[in-house]
Amino acid sequence: MAASSACIVGNCLSTKRNINKELHGRLSPRLPSVPKSVIKASQQQGRRGFLKLLLGNTALVGPALLSSGKAYAADEQGVSNSRMSYSRFLEYLDKDRVNKVDLFENGTIAIVEAVSPELGNRVQRVRVQLPGLSQELLQKFREKNIDFAAHNAQEDSGSFLFNLIGNLAFPLILIGGLFLLSRRSGGGMGGPGGPGNPLAFGQSKAKFQMEPNTGVTFDDVAGVDEAKQDFMEVVEFLKKPERFTAVGSEFVEMFVGVGASRVRDLFKKAKENAPCIVFVDEIDAVGRQRGTGIGGGNDEREQTLNQLLTEMDGFEGNTGIIVVAATNRADILDSALLRPGRFDRQVSVDVPDVKGRTEILKVHAGNKKFDKDVSLEVIAMRTPGFSGADLANLLNEAAILAGRRAKTAISSKEIDDSIDRIVAGMEGTVMTDGKSKSLVAYHEVGHAICGTLTPGHDAVQKVTLVPRGQARGLTWFIPSDDPTLISKQQLFARIVGGLGGRAAEEIIFGEPEVTTGAAGDLQQITGLAKQMVVTFGMSEIGPWSLMDGSGQSQDVIMRMMARNSMSEKLAEDIDTAIKKLSDSAYEIALSHIRNNREAIDKIVEVLIEKETMSGDEFRAILSEFVEIPVENRVAPATPTPVNV
Repeated sequence: MAASSACIVGNCLSTKRNINKELHGRLSPRLPSVPKSVIKASQQQGRRGFLKLLLGNTALVGPALLSSGKAYAADEQGVSNSRMSYSRFLEYLDKDRVNKVDLFENGTIAIVEAVSPELGNRVQRVRVQLPGLSQELLQKFREKNIDFAAHNAQEDSGSFLFNLIGNLAFPLILIGGLFLLSRRSGGGMGGPGGPGNPLAFGQSKAKFQMEPNTGVTFDDVAGVDEAKQDFMEVVEFLKKPERFTAVGSEFVEMFVGVGASRVRDLFKKAKENAPCIVFVDEIDAVGRQRGTGIGGGNDEREQTLNQLLTEMDGFEGNTGIIVVAATNRADILDSALLRPGRFDRQVSVDVPDVKGRTEILKVHAGNKKFDKDVSLEVIAMRTPGFSGADLANLLNEAAILAGRRAKTAISSKEIDDSIDRIVAGMEGTVMTDGKSKSLVAYHEVGHAICGTLTPGHDAVQKVTLVPRGQARGLTWFIPSDDPTLISKQQLFARIVGGLGGRAAEEIIFGEPEVTTGAAGDLQQITGLAKQMVVTFGMSEIGPWSLMDGSGQSQDVIMRMMARNSMSEKLAEDIDTAIKKLSDSAYEIALSHIRNNREAIDKIVEVLIEKETMSGDEFRAILSEFVEIPVENRVAPATPTPVNV
């Protein structure tokens, strides 16, 4: 419908001659056959009478409008857009090809009806710009017996006004219809402020839920006991109100002032439904620190934030409203928003530790069936950094794989594949035997060897040649405990293990055969070495924090505004310390590969045959050739059944 309307409006504007003539022909009765001059006079008189009735005999036409009417007079006569030069017009006049001439604008424009030999002697109407109306030209018209007439401006202005009203009639009717439709829809959906009103930009889009029954209680929350306790205290503070309202809203819009208006409307509705909880998700979208925007300090976001601060100033006493907000970017929120009196309590919901992950897995494993070889404690150890949603997704992926494989219960195989898919990506096509597969096998075994033989490194969980994502092979390590605090020895061991793949390629195949497969490893170990020097103070430079706090912020603008607090000499010392750490770690990795070539060949042979090797199998073969450091020894895993 909208496309059709736009098309009609466009036609009214672009082909006004034909449309106006059609409209006029439809509105006026059909006339009998009378002379052409009589029809023309009747039409002009009828138009002037219509305009007098419509405008109430008010003179709305000024000099500018009259001049525009002159310009459109030629179009009203049905003239095409073709023009003819004055010299060619005189040539046509001498050859008796001109039948009729209509003169406009004091004889400076002529509409000529002439016979064109180029069109097969068809009659065409063209526009001719005349230098002026001379007596010689009029005399020539009389000699050639040409029908000519002159038209004044007053006669043309009426036709222009009629054309103008005809062009504006449809848009005005369309706008009026939309306005009436919006009022009707607004009245049927809760008044003018209802969701059906397209003009209600300033109304809040908050969703109100009176006494919602989500089916989720605090007993269903696990793994984040500190945050759980804080929210239980909030619920206790509410003292079980009879009505409970949850509100969420989007404030920032492209229209200036709309966000502030929605904030006012949101809190007005909240006060009407008190006691009430207002929940604002992703508050950093509107609560960003003021004064850091590129557009200055008066943009739409800051106006919305100012209105939010005003509503939360606390001067009205206990209104029965509690505001709860959530964000992943608390570091960029405005300080006025975080002060006591507005947000009195900040609850940090961190990723759970090993114990928390185990409890979360028990919650999500309640409606699933597992084999006896599945241990939730082992899954929790293998998933450091996973949030509650990640763990729920992990078990759901495992259940999908079990159903796809026609199994009645989830086994450790489905758990392993689900972790690999979430962390590394989709499983790719297994490589065929050849040099590339052998190179990838030596690369991954190099990681496992250097990690296992370096004191402080995490234990190998498995080595696989199954491609996932961009990786052609993967070596998985599992931490012995939750890595909340990491020592310098552990960090250095991770650098050695990360360089093990490149070291294996260089020793086994030679330096010219080193590939690009270690690009991701080099990026990780370089970042880790830089953190040891700049952030953790674990280098010869000393226990200094050499990076400005704002320079480490996730906000691009704050990083750009951060002052570089180090001199050129200090920056050079940092680069030297990072290189020294990497070089020493690489020498250790090369030493591990040279000294354990026989063990590496044996492990690679088994890995190419099986394509996936568990950590216990790897350590069993390696211990036949070399003694594993005491701190890196791991007892064989004994699966414990899942108890939910």
